[in-house]
Amino acid sequence: MSRITLSHGAGGSIMQKLIKDQIIRYLGGSSAEVPLEALDDSAIINDIVLKSDSHTVKPLFFPGGDIGRLAVSGTVNDIAVMGAEPIALTSAFVLEEGFLVSDFERILKSMSETCKQAGVHVITGDTKVVEKGALDKFIVNTSGIGKRTNALEHNISVVKKHRSFNARWLLDSNLKPGDKIIASGTMGDHGIAVLSFRDGYDFGVKILSDVKPLNYMIADLLKIGGIVKIKDPTRGGLSNVLNEWSEKSRVGIIIAEEKVPVKEGVIAACEMLGIDYMEIGNEGKIIVAVVKELAEDILSEIRQHPEGKDAEIIGEVTDQFTGVVLETIIGGRRLLTPPLGDPVPRIC
Repeated sequence: MSRITLSHGAGGSIMQKLIKDQIIRYLGGSSAEVPLEALDDSAIINDIVLKSDSHTVKPLFFPGGDIGRLAVSGTVNDIAVMGAEPIALTSAFVLEEGFLVSDFERILKSMSETCKQAGVHVITGDTKVVEKGALDKFIVNTSGIGKRTNALEHNISVVKKHRSFNARWLLDSNLKPGDKIIASGTMGDHGIAVLSFRDGYDFGVKILSDVKPLNYMIADLLKIGGIVKIKDPTRGGLSNVLNEWSEKSRVGIIIAEEKVPVKEGVIAACEMLGIDYMEIGNEGKIIVAVVKELAEDILSEIRQHPEGKDAEIIGEVTDQFTGVVLETIIGGRRLLTPPLGDPVPRIC
């Protein structure tokens, strides 16, 4: 008899198969403009953007953040990358009996500070407590709603000046040959920060999580225009994002390894552990697909923001093949295949 494993929630192809074979089988079929079956960052119905996230990160507090900051940032970012403005959140807490009230207060304070940073409020929610041993301390669900903006309309009009574009939102299926790919910053920071703190690894340098809300930066990018899709590389990392885009847009993507920003400490950690930093989740970075004519303008704007100072154009979309190809630092090429799951479990 099949059973659920940690890989079923790790963001890679194993989780995608579970969603497609089981969840969509029973819960799909709505008439939403962007429905559950689209498996995009958020769903859209009547120009309202909806998103729901549950967070089980272990430990609850880690270098650079905590589960509260993670919950708010993750939901806000998933709404913003669709081209919408996040306007309100809900939050539901499940606490284990015996959980410290002081830790709960610490999480709530962090959520409050992150909401202020993102310009949103929690407007409704729920709280449950289960008996000791029935839960690993604390789980939080944060859902959110967003609305269509003039900035998105402007962005789409700019795209249409440079190539055909029929979408009303920033979707995974929007990419076309010639589009450029931009990473807003260094890959793998969040996953390695959580892993090193949780398991006591010493990689010779302290690595902090990148977790933060990015909706204001994304809004500024839309004002320039030319963006066809934005995605935050969370579970499964950069590799998962690129392979989802390739599959849904039916295009090839070629990435220059030397252009992918990554900290030396993350590289050292990955080499020590035998894992690929391109498959490790991030919580404060975005990957942007933009028409080639505006790529440098978008890159320049990203670099104006503190969270985008390390941004780089890392590749482009092609019609010469399907899938994702990595041009390695030593001059060769290899397929960047979809990850089975994030190699670091319970990072979000």
